[in-house]
Amino acid sequence: MADSSMSAPTIATNAVEADCAREPIHIPGGIQPHGYLLSVGEGGIVVQVSANIGALVHADADAVLGQPLASVLGERGAQLVATALRDLDAEGIPLYAGSIDDPRGNMHAPLAIVVHRYDGATIVELEPARDTSDVFASMYPLVRTFINSLQDVDDADALAVLAAREVHRITGYGRTLVYSFDDDGHGHVIAESLSPGYAGYLGQRFPASDIPPQARALYVRNRIRLIADADYVASPLVPPLHPATGRTTDLTYASLRSISPVHVQYMKNMGTWSSMSMSIVVRGRLWGLISCHHDTARVPPFEVRTACEHIAQVLSLQIEAKEDHAEADYRLELRRRQARLLASMANSEDFIDAIAADPRDLLDLPGATGAAVIFEGRVVRMGEAPPTDVIERLVGWFDKRTEDVYATDNLAEAWPEAATLSPSTSGLLAVSLSRLFRNYVIWFRPEVVRTIRWAGDPRAKLSKLSPSLSPRESFEVWTQTVRNRSAPWRQAEIEIAGEFRGALLNLVLRRAEELAQLALELGRVNRELEGFSYTVSHDLRAPLRHIVGYADLLREMEQARLSDRGRHFVERIIAQARFGGKLVDDLLSFSQMGRAALRAQPLDLDELVSRVIADETRDLGDRQIDRRIEWEIGKLGIVNADPVLMVVVLRNLISNAIKFTGTRTGADGQPPARIAITRTEGERLEGDRRLPGQDVITVQDNGVGFDMRYADKLFGVFQRLHRFEDFPGTGIGLASVRRIVERHGGTAWAEGQLDRGATIAFSLPRDVAPETVPVHETVTETAARLAAVSSGQPYRPVFKDTKKVEDDRAEADPAG
Repeated sequence: MADSSMSAPTIATNAVEADCAREPIHIPGGIQPHGYLLSVGEGGIVVQVSANIGALVHADADAVLGQPLASVLGERGAQLVATALRDLDAEGIPLYAGSIDDPRGNMHAPLAIVVHRYDGATIVELEPARDTSDVFASMYPLVRTFINSLQDVDDADALAVLAAREVHRITGYGRTLVYSFDDDGHGHVIAESLSPGYAGYLGQRFPASDIPPQARALYVRNRIRLIADADYVASPLVPPLHPATGRTTDLTYASLRSISPVHVQYMKNMGTWSSMSMSIVVRGRLWGLISCHHDTARVPPFEVRTACEHIAQVLSLQIEAKEDHAEADYRLELRRRQARLLASMANSEDFIDAIAADPRDLLDLPGATGAAVIFEGRVVRMGEAPPTDVIERLVGWFDKRTEDVYATDNLAEAWPEAATLSPSTSGLLAVSLSRLFRNYVIWFRPEVVRTIRWAGDPRAKLSKLSPSLSPRESFEVWTQTVRNRSAPWRQAEIEIAGEFRGALLNLVLRRAEELAQLALELGRVNRELEGFSYTVSHDLRAPLRHIVGYADLLREMEQARLSDRGRHFVERIIAQARFGGKLVDDLLSFSQMGRAALRAQPLDLDELVSRVIADETRDLGDRQIDRRIEWEIGKLGIVNADPVLMVVVLRNLISNAIKFTGTRTGADGQPPARIAITRTEGERLEGDRRLPGQDVITVQDNGVGFDMRYADKLFGVFQRLHRFEDFPGTGIGLASVRRIVERHGGTAWAEGQLDRGATIAFSLPRDVAPETVPVHETVTETAARLAAVSSGQPYRPVFKDTKKVEDDRAEADPAG
């Protein structure tokens, strides 16, 4: 039967399984009757026995209580027990004491004695053995073939095949299975050895509900468990409560412990009347089981059981060693990939561009087919990554999580929106670099469609025993198709992602420190420039004023005697000296533009634009320039900006638009000048121009335009794309515009065509901090800001020198 509706091999725990999980299987109150159990107190006095002890000593069980142990086992047996108890150094660890002849005579097999202490009770167990010689000497020939074959296998699956074959040979059981447990607790049969007539289960799975949690815990503590006869009648303990503790005796470490009737019925449903299981424990976790089945009752001798237990222990160690070796090799390879990736990033100016140019190392790092890097507002997609809008919604979901590293092989289960996405995004591994700035690295894995063969429908139950506890009845193959899951992320891959996160943060911090060092150097240069500006303002402006003054006097005093050519020279001297003064003034204004603290506040852009237009057009009238300008002013609304600095931006852009449309007079057949000022939401821009969270102000004209090949020069200081004689100016206006806009957190750009006009645009964030970090930042403040950025926390600068800030602001105010 196929079932494709189930999204994962996880079977929901229902009320029946919950009841099963609460069953007290460690205190069954009795033992299996193929052996005998005694509990001894001080002085070796018997204080508790299994009820079948009478068959061994030909006396009633009650008559044995209070007797010395020697009266039951003989002097040699009592001495073996006493010696073993003295050697016990850990509670709960069974110790083989030796073997004795059965007190009933030669017709009965010898008995092996095993002792242990646990929960206030001293337990002595007697089990059938082959002979009374050293059990370990007779055990080695049984396991020798297995031990000698270990060097011929390379992985856990091959070890499991070898173990299944050897245990099957040693025990004589009809079927031997080796299965491993996955992370959900489901068992997967990875090896088997069968006698004729036994059904095979190789490749099939057993649901986790078949072994409840308390049974798994017992498998870790007591590494071997025998059920000799599914039809056995338990032999109860006499008395029911242990005299020393007053509680039911805990038989966690007793090999004869009676078995839950649920499991006995489970065995019968499987056609098994005797079973023996050995635990495979790796790194303290139940990795799997070696499970033997027989269709009739069977009591393997103690030596055989011990040999099988030894095989399971050796198998556990071998699996752990091979897994550790394979894991170490894989981790070493992951670190090689990481070192290669970090080297390429560290050697590039922009490490995001370096990754995007060759994404193989980033994809290979955890073994992914797609990836996305979200950094400083950019979304860089690689391989089979979902579209940008999906990644942005995914980042919004990540913002609500707390993990620095998050991994899932079923993204649709964690984030339901993923169910509608491509199968290439079924698995996800993400690291958070900064939630404050929404910086992430995300890897994607594709769906791996799996068909799982279960040994019976894991949802089916049989309710013959009781309404609450019931095992499965059918073990007929049941097929399940699993979708929406990728290959699981290995622990090493998750850990290397975490290490990569730390290395990337260090790289970002190092770049920030380099920028901080550069900022300190720029601060020093700025101070030198300020000194130069002071020299210019006092030493250069005065001579220029003198030149203009004396030239004016010369023009007035000697006008009668100067020739036309002489007067022309004087006019040129005056014009150039005045231009030099204007150039010095503009340069000083530009240099002071970044010194004032930015104070953003709600600003009515419509009113501000109207005022600037009125000022600039009034200037045309003052100069008696006759021309017609058609204005198209859109609804500009409210922006968050510094009002003083925004006047500078708008005045420069509007005056430039008026100046460069000077040839459009609207007279003598010329078209009129057209200047449009509009506002657009940044989200509505197309392609790479999209600016979420910002508004774009555009000033467009139909003037002389410019060649786009030289657009990068437009915002530079003293950069001009037209002749001074045609369009006079100092070449500093647009440089000031870009500097102010960037201080607000926006960008400025230009587009144009020769003789068809130009468009100058700038963006403003809708949420501008009321004050940004001042230029006069101390080294301590710089370090604090870097620490805040690296930890993803907001930084709030403290302006200590308020007077300095106010003075700087006054110097930047054009009105001043």
